[in-house]
Amino acid sequence: MNGADTAFVLISAALVMVMTPGLAFFYGGMVRVKSALNMLMMSFISLGIVSVLWVLYGYSLAFGDDVGAGLLGNLDHVGLRGVDASTLTGGDEGIPVFAFAVFQLMFAALTPALMSGALADRVKFSAWALFVTLWVSLVYFPVAHWVWQADGWLFRLEVIDFAGGTAVHINAGIGALAAVLVVGKRIGFRRDPMRPHSLPLVMLGVALLWFGWFGFNAGSALAANGTAATMALNTQAATGAAMLGWLAYERARHGAFTTLGAASGAVAGLVAITPAGAHVDAMGALLIGVVAGAVCSWAVSLKYKLGIDDSLDVVGVHLAGGLVGTLLVGVLANDGVGGLGQLGKQATGAFAVLGFSFVASWLLAKLVDALLGFRAAEDDEVGGVDQAFHAETAYDLGSVGAVSTGRATGSAGPDRHQPDVATVRQAGNAKVDA
Repeated sequence: MNGADTAFVLISAALVMVMTPGLAFFYGGMVRVKSALNMLMMSFISLGIVSVLWVLYGYSLAFGDDVGAGLLGNLDHVGLRGVDASTLTGGDEGIPVFAFAVFQLMFAALTPALMSGALADRVKFSAWALFVTLWVSLVYFPVAHWVWQADGWLFRLEVIDFAGGTAVHINAGIGALAAVLVVGKRIGFRRDPMRPHSLPLVMLGVALLWFGWFGFNAGSALAANGTAATMALNTQAATGAAMLGWLAYERARHGAFTTLGAASGAVAGLVAITPAGAHVDAMGALLIGVVAGAVCSWAVSLKYKLGIDDSLDVVGVHLAGGLVGTLLVGVLANDGVGGLGQLGKQATGAFAVLGFSFVASWLLAKLVDALLGFRAAEDDEVGGVDQAFHAETAYDLGSVGAVSTGRATGSAGPDRHQPDVATVRQAGNAKVDA
């Protein structure tokens, strides 16, 4: 066992774990007040569900020996059977399988959480939890096997996806689109203002995502080596370039450099460099970043023209950004594998995942809708899914500026004039412009 590499992978796993709460804050700040907690919970529940499924059968389906045709792993490692603290990975890494497994677990938990932003404000929480369970089991685990397991069919085809352009971002982006088509548009889409309620929260979320992405990308080297260092440098370079690319496009089209644009541009760069960063030089990373920033900014604008209510631009950022990075690495790879032949392989991988994930995600969303009803009731959506499904609000504004009667008169003990929780919540909802 290589202690240094093991420590590096474990730290990287912790960094990737931070990305899911970071995503929760990023998305949570982008929605209206009445949906903020629900948006946070849609990410956090993914950590809970996928952690359990990964131990039960997810790791085995994704990284077990192939059952045939490179499509799925076997069930030899159900419950992580056959693996203990001394079991090392089969490659040259010299790290425990447990370290690799927990690192990949964080990828699996993040991917369905990415989809949640497309469905903001309008789905039942129980239906979302069921959808995550089905989707990660029947879509993510198989695709991860295709891409990253040595006997997966896209791995054997030599498709380059260093850290998740296909398995994570294209997969989540197109899956989100399929789910949106089943669930439908928010009430008031293209009619009512649906502005972010907290841009500082958005910036906090993107900062945590950016920080954690170094574990996501550099950690995929599975060793503290030159490849990890290259990936870390290219991650930073591409992200900065994408932010500038997005802002330049936004300024030219809309006349302003927005905070939300800066945050979204950074995420676009992080997405695009994910599959490519270990195979391009720093100049290639800059090119990928600036192209992703401009292309994703343009792609986000299409939802209004097409009438597709991708609430928080998951399709425009993750699908478009994933495609940019996955395809451009076929042209820009500087390690002897780039060229038209590699571009063809990249296109095959990208569109195979896109097609499979769209069909499977649409069918799963339809199944959830038939079983539980995916869409929240109209009254719940209008009143706020936070209250409807969590019996809470993000901000208690009902008593802001109020003076406690008991304290003002110097009385001791509990303030008996304090309104009950239900009253405060009702007052808060009445006062907050959702």
